[in-house]
Amino acid sequence: MKSRILASLLFLIFGFFSTATPAADKPNVVLLLSDDQAWNDYAFMGHPHVRTPHIDKLATESIVFPRGYVPTALCRPSLMTLATGHYAHRHGVTGNDPSPKYAERNSTLYNTRRAQLISYIDGFDTLPELLGEQGYLSHQSGKWWEGNYTRGGFTHGMTRGFPQPGGRHGDDGLKIGREGLKECFDFIDLAVEEDKPFYMWYAAFLPHTPHNPPARLFDKYKDDHPTTIAKYYAMIEWWDETCGDLVGYLEKRGIRENTLIVYVGDNGWIQHPERNGYDTRSKQTPYEGGIRQPTLYSWPGTLKPEFRNELVSSIDIFPTTLAAAGAKQPSIPVPGLNLLDHMKSGSKIERKAIYGESFAHDITDIENPEASLLFRWCIEGKWKLLLTYDGEVNRYKTTHPRDEKRPQLFDLIADPHEKTNLAGKHPRVVARMAKMIEEWYPVKERKVLTEYK
Repeated sequence: MKSRILASLLFLIFGFFSTATPAADKPNVVLLLSDDQAWNDYAFMGHPHVRTPHIDKLATESIVFPRGYVPTALCRPSLMTLATGHYAHRHGVTGNDPSPKYAERNSTLYNTRRAQLISYIDGFDTLPELLGEQGYLSHQSGKWWEGNYTRGGFTHGMTRGFPQPGGRHGDDGLKIGREGLKECFDFIDLAVEEDKPFYMWYAAFLPHTPHNPPARLFDKYKDDHPTTIAKYYAMIEWWDETCGDLVGYLEKRGIRENTLIVYVGDNGWIQHPERNGYDTRSKQTPYEGGIRQPTLYSWPGTLKPEFRNELVSSIDIFPTTLAAAGAKQPSIPVPGLNLLDHMKSGSKIERKAIYGESFAHDITDIENPEASLLFRWCIEGKWKLLLTYDGEVNRYKTTHPRDEKRPQLFDLIADPHEKTNLAGKHPRVVARMAKMIEEWYPVKERKVLTEYK
């Protein structure tokens, strides 16, 4: 009888700790993902007008990489990279949609191609799936293109996905932020009550168009800026408020200290001053206005806040998050770097260069990424080399004029807005970096000029 009682007590004691330990030992992870925002449109990045007090505060609590980048400057391929850890030419989702030039929208063929694009995610271990093996719950809200949230491995979520009505890029998920954060708060409550670590994908449709900010925010900017600019700035402040609300809820539930917050944007945006849309060298393009995104990692007590000048890419977020959670890396090796030890120790991140690529918004051939390849780029130290390819563009021709087909070389430290092409003055730099791009992954079909003549 005594042995039974002792066994029961031991079971209760060790059983309790076995269920409580996973949440205590493993950090929660929250991804704050801005949608269509320029790299310098934050007060902490020096913007003189836009107000971002909550993200600014987060920056003071973070390791900040002002020279952060995304490999592709378009939302769907950029998000797919975050979910899978692979470049667009590898995961296969190079644009937002199959080209309507080759199949009429909503035709059987068009929808078959849409379904095939979504199926590409099945070939990869996604971040939510790998975290799930460690006992994580996961929640999707906001922008999501790859079908139902369960297709990405999330245990909870909002997006019903294609072929459901409005399932192109988020459907029900797109109301998050704009209509409150109840779904996020409810999920956090659930995870805390179940004593489970969690991963949250917060990709609110902000400051993305429609630029319809609350009047209380628009009124702050309307007298000093053109209407289009004022609305855009107000949308950024609206996004900032929601980030503050979400971080505040983590604090309210007493779990902020054990939460890794990662902040990045999907791609850039330069607001056109005269119409409701983006300006040149902005979204979709390989220029800094399209690809540069400051990246923040905040984990109180584990990561000491500082600004670091190394180059990082959003492709690093996948392996870094897995390392923080003590999860295994995927079966298909990912090209990003695990930054965790470097951030913990302060040691230099040893990397020669980062890379990226641009494809057309409309995918010419969903089985051949090269068919829509427009640009590839490499950044090494201060140098950025941009190469232009002859892939097909359907819509958005004005976004990709490709008037300069020769190499473009910029000194990003002296010329962060890429006004002066130095390719003609530094042929050896061009040749070296062009070789690096080709070794990154070989292109077989597309034409490109690698000499400035």
